[in-house]
Amino acid sequence: MKLDEIKISRAIIESYTDKLIDSLDVDIAIVGAGPAGMVCAYYLAKAHKKVALFERKLSVGGGMWGGGIMFNEIVVQKEAKAILDELGVKTRLYHKGYYMADSIESVSTICSKRAGAKIFNLISAEDVMIRKHRICGLVLNWTAVEMAKLHVDPISMKARFVVDATGHAAEVARIVERKSGIRLKTKSGAVMGERSMWAEVAEDTIVKNSKEVCPGLYVCGMCANAVFGGPRMGPIFGGMLLSGKKVASELVKRL
Repeated sequence: MKLDEIKISRAIIESYTDKLIDSLDVDIAIVGAGPAGMVCAYYLAKAHKKVALFERKLSVGGGMWGGGIMFNEIVVQKEAKAILDELGVKTRLYHKGYYMADSIESVSTICSKRAGAKIFNLISAEDVMIRKHRICGLVLNWTAVEMAKLHVDPISMKARFVVDATGHAAEVARIVERKSGIRLKTKSGAVMGERSMWAEVAEDTIVKNSKEVCPGLYVCGMCANAVFGGPRMGPIFGGMLLSGKKVASELVKRL
């Protein structure tokens, strides 16, 4: 078979364009394809909701790839093990209540089981769309444009709900705080900021804090503790997985 470079280029451009156009109006837009964002997308798509997931970096997975200090092993507790079991990630018992998983296998398997959710990498959410004091979409640009500080206008997309899963930075929530005048549902009305590591407390609060933070915007994963002032949890990932599932469950009910 003789290959035609132009046909290859046309195939990529046309296919990607079709996928992007189809994702300009969705049920849920998730920003950040770390473990919480990907699990959230999985359960939403499994419930037949239209989901688009936008990731700033080249690869998905957030901090899960590196485990702890680049030792590519992660720890999950019993409650979260059920999610890895459902997704087909192999786990092994280390000690009562502590289960181990290979971080590389975990990320790649979760990504492959996203149940139809569309993932767009190398795209950043630089702003939100707001109508009548409600978050109703995202303003998107290429990450390369952001990194190079080029004056290139973005595009916008519509979503019935937006999920901030951007981790420690809580980027979408901070945009809302800075630009919208909307008061967040925190004690201060603003992003509280994460506290120092305390895994026992963090694994509990990260699930409790995964909820709607202002009309139309939910937070999950480490972003939830950063917004509501909870501690970080370190290289245990059970709370991240449970957080994504909780937000998906709440959104399915509302949709």
